[in-house]
Amino acid sequence: MLINVMRAKLHRLKVTQADLNYIGSISLDPNLIEAAGLVEGERVQIVNINNGERIETYVITGERGTGQVCLNGPAARRVQPGDVVIVIAYGMMTVDEAKAFKPVILFPDTDTNQLV
Repeated sequence: MLINVMRAKLHRLKVTQADLNYIGSISLDPNLIEAAGLVEGERVQIVNINNGERIETYVITGERGTGQVCLNGPAARRVQPGDVVIVIAYGMMTVDEAKAFKPVILFPDTDTNQLV
């Protein structure tokens, strides 16, 4: 049996943009994508600390070094620039694999979204 397990988390990122007129996704600074081991196009869950919204979307590459966190398309209606969010990626694994697995959990600077 396979179970869904958190494999990566970017904890407390500040939303820098919300672009309703984009086709959808979350644009992230590639520094954040790489550090968390995310893959462009990967499904992620976004948890908005400010309003409790939970959004599922996929990752696209934003502008490197900017700390960009931009919710695009319909997800833009669920956030405001300045909101603090958590980005969570999950992976499928067996129960035994899950017991031994150690997720990547990152705590970027909440003001700049830069890794410290």
